[in-house]
Amino acid sequence: MSRVLRRLLCLLALLPFVLGVMAESVARAPVVVMQIDGGIGPATADYLRRGLALAQRERAQLLVVQLDTPGGLDLAMRDMIKAILASPVPVATFVAPGGARAASAGTYLLYASHVAAMTPASNLGAATPVAIGMPGGGAPSNPLPAQPASAASAAANPEGGDALAAKRVHDASAYIRSLAQLRGRNAEWAERAVREAVSLSAPEALQLKVVDLVAVDVPDLLRQLDGRELRVNGSVQRLQTLGAPVLPFEEDWRSHLLSTITNPSLALLLLMAGLYGLAFEFSSPGLVAPGIIGAICLVLALFALQMLPVNYAGLALVLLGMGFWAAEAFLPSHGVLGLGGMVAFGFGCVILIDTESPGWGIPPALIATLVLVSAAFVLLLAGMAARTRRRPVVTGPRTLVGASGELLEFSGGEGWALVRGEHWKVHGPQQLRAGDTVRVTDLRGGQLEVAPA
Repeated sequence: MSRVLRRLLCLLALLPFVLGVMAESVARAPVVVMQIDGGIGPATADYLRRGLALAQRERAQLLVVQLDTPGGLDLAMRDMIKAILASPVPVATFVAPGGARAASAGTYLLYASHVAAMTPASNLGAATPVAIGMPGGGAPSNPLPAQPASAASAAANPEGGDALAAKRVHDASAYIRSLAQLRGRNAEWAERAVREAVSLSAPEALQLKVVDLVAVDVPDLLRQLDGRELRVNGSVQRLQTLGAPVLPFEEDWRSHLLSTITNPSLALLLLMAGLYGLAFEFSSPGLVAPGIIGAICLVLALFALQMLPVNYAGLALVLLGMGFWAAEAFLPSHGVLGLGGMVAFGFGCVILIDTESPGWGIPPALIATLVLVSAAFVLLLAGMAARTRRRPVVTGPRTLVGASGELLEFSGGEGWALVRGEHWKVHGPQQLRAGDTVRVTDLRGGQLEVAPA
């Protein structure tokens, strides 16, 4: 009995140590920190998804997203928000460093996060969805009039061109309001950010309960979050971030590659290079290199375009314009097909990307350059083709036209002649006789037409 008692006392003595180790292991669950700097696009969404996957694998207690963005694509933003809402690891979006902003799509991401934080001298807001139009053209010429959020349900239905803008604004307003209600943040100001494009500085956002806290940097953020309880997918998680190890997650080559090829301007250039490369290969079989390069460029272009909000009417016009240029090179139409190709290609490029978010349009200067360069290239090909057609035939049976020969046999207007060392069946005037010298005038069905030389 004494032996059992001694063992029990030993276990009781070790119990505080074991509990302390367990508590320390919980407290030292890592915090993953990643940084999003620039426009929100497909590459950004992929980067966030991989950051969340890393946080789950490392059993992190928190994922900190340091954010500085002017906005971006609506589809990519919604994909990121879905990933945040479904994540078992809480997400803290931190607008930093000083001078950073969470404009447009960044405001939605801030509202969707479990923790919304800002650094001094940062701002958020201006979340009004922009109209689709000329890239870089700025705000729509007739924007939806600003109205208080409380009057949203009573707004009159606009007519004409304003109807589409109103639908976009109402949809975005309801979306950000639902996020605000989910996280217990200021829903009224969120609607104003959408409807009136208002913005806030960090102290103002904290005062209006738009964000949860203001921190100087990531260590200060983790210090303030220590002990905070967050509701994640229906359960409450208590953060113990003070002294927790920080795991940085930086963009790798995959993120950089995806970000590069999903640039609309580069996607358009890849598309043109791919189609031109294949056209060269088909017109001059055996070159190999243009076909290989063209196929690679075309696959990359299609991959990029399927990730971007492409207007398929614009894509069809781009392809139609390039088709007209190819036809002009091989079927000269006195410039009609070439001019039609320029118009179709130009309009197609303008409406190719179905958005006006900053950094996601195709610059007009690039469009003009591509049109002029392609037109010059087509004119060069057309000129070369015309000169080729005007040259005399130098190979094949047609080269015998104009050649002289000697009749070997001839009777009834038909016979055989020796032309350039070859025996040919000939047809000509009946007065010709064997031994006469003749001149070839035509070639019909494998038979030479001859006349007296």
